[in-house]
Amino acid sequence: MSDQEGEGLRSTEPERLPYGIKILLTAAFATAIGNRSQLVALGLLVFDVTGREIDLGLLGLAEFLPLFILSPFSGTVADRFDRRLVFKVGLVVEIFAAVALFLYARIPEPSIGPILALVVVFGVARSFVAPASRALPIDLAPPGLVERVVALRSVSFQIAGIVGPILVGLLFRFGRSWPFLVSIAGFAVAAGLVQLIPQSGVRRLTSPAGPAQALRDAVDGLRFMRRSPVVYGAISLDLFAVLFGGAVALLPAIGEKRLGVDEAAVGLLYSAIGVGALLTAIVLSVRPVRRHVGVVLLGVIAVFGVATVVLGLTTNYVVAMLSLIVLSSADGVSVFIRSTLVPLATPEEMRGRVLAVENIFIGGSNELGSVESGLTAAWFGLAPAVVIGGVGTLAVVAIWMRLFPDLRRVDRFEEVRAGAALPP
Repeated sequence: MSDQEGEGLRSTEPERLPYGIKILLTAAFATAIGNRSQLVALGLLVFDVTGREIDLGLLGLAEFLPLFILSPFSGTVADRFDRRLVFKVGLVVEIFAAVALFLYARIPEPSIGPILALVVVFGVARSFVAPASRALPIDLAPPGLVERVVALRSVSFQIAGIVGPILVGLLFRFGRSWPFLVSIAGFAVAAGLVQLIPQSGVRRLTSPAGPAQALRDAVDGLRFMRRSPVVYGAISLDLFAVLFGGAVALLPAIGEKRLGVDEAAVGLLYSAIGVGALLTAIVLSVRPVRRHVGVVLLGVIAVFGVATVVLGLTTNYVVAMLSLIVLSSADGVSVFIRSTLVPLATPEEMRGRVLAVENIFIGGSNELGSVESGLTAAWFGLAPAVVIGGVGTLAVVAIWMRLFPDLRRVDRFEEVRAGAALPP
C-alpha cells in the first residue's frame, strides 16, 4: 500500500456518503428489522408451543443447515451475477417464509415440525442474501470510507436489534402470529429499496458456468482464505468462541425459569443486546479501532466469555440485562474488526465466495451455538449450560493466542491489506 492510500484509510475527516451507500444502509436496516424480529418471534413461538429448551436449539440447526450446505454455491452466485439481483430474489423468498410463519402461527395448535420446515426455507434464502448484501457495501464504498461504512452498517443493524425485539415483545401479547408482521414489513421494504441501488461496476466471476465449475470456484475461495492465516484465525475464532457462548438462544427459558419475567420483559432483554451493540457501533463509527487490532479482538472475545458466565450465574433481572449489554458490546467490536479485515484482504471478484465461507463461520456459529446451548441445557440444566459456554469461550481465546500468533501481532488493518496478495 502506498503512503497516500494508508493516509486515506487512517483519515478521520468526515466525508459525504454516496447516494447508493445511503440507500444500501437503509435496506440493510430494513433487512435487519426483519431478521431480528423473526428470530425473537420464532423463539417465543416455539417455547410457547413446546416449553422445551432443546427446541430452541433446533431452530438454530434448521437455519444453519441450508447455510452450511449452500454457502459455497451461493457465494459463487454472488460473484457471477449482479449482487443486487441476488439480494432481491433472496428477500422475496424470505417474505414468503415470513408470511407462511404468520399464517401457521394463527392455527389453534401449531407443532414444531412445520415451523422448522419453514425456517429451513428461510435459511436457504439467507444463504444467498448474506454474501450478496455483505459484499455490496464494500463494492460501493469509495477508497478511505470502508471502515466508516462498515461501522454505519453495524449501527443500522444494532438499531434494528433494539426496535425489532421491543415490537415483537409487545405484539406477542396480542397473539403469537402478530410479531411476524414486523419481519414481513422489513423484508418488503428492503426488497423495494434494492431497486434503487446503483451498479457497483466491480469485476464479476467470468469462469464457465456449471455445477463442477461452481465447486471449483468455491474451493478457490477456501484456498484464498486458508492462505491468509490472520483472516483464517479471525473468522475461525468467532466460530468456536460463539459456539460455546450462544446463551442468547436460551433467553426465553432464562427469562421464565431464572428471572421470573414475562414475554415483554424477555423482549427487553433482547433489546439490551441491541443497546450494547448500538452504543459500541456508534463509538466505532466516530473512532474506529485502528491500532493493536489482534490484541483487541482476542481481548473483547474474552470479555464476551466473562459476561456469559455472569449471565448464567445471576437470578437478578438488572444484572442479567447489564451482562447482555457488556457481552453484546464486546461482540460488536469483534464483528467490526472482522467485517473490516476480511473484505479489505479479498479481491472484489472473490468477495462473494470468501464472505459466504465467512458467513458459515460467523453466522453459523450463532446457529450452532444455539444447538449447543439447547443440548447442554437439556443435559446439565439451564444455568450450568450458560456458565459452561462462557468458560468454553475463554478457553478458545487462550488456545487461539497460541495457535495464531500472527493474529495476535496485527497492529493496523493496513498491514493485512498490504499482505493480501499471498503466494500460491
